[in-house]
Amino acid sequence: MDPGWPETADGDHAVTELSSTRAGGLSPFGEDTEFPLPAESLPYAHPHTVINR
Repeated sequence: MDPGWPETADGDHAVTELSSTRAGGLSPFGEDTEFPLPAESLPYAHPHTVINR
């Protein structure tokens, strides 16, 4: 199991559609995370390849 998964009581479920505002699979990132995220907030550096000739 993912170590970032929330702690729950024995026999309880971490994610349930019964207590959600919408039906279907819920986001593991929480209800208040909006996607897509701004590109400036992502830790991504595009690779630059120099070709040997």
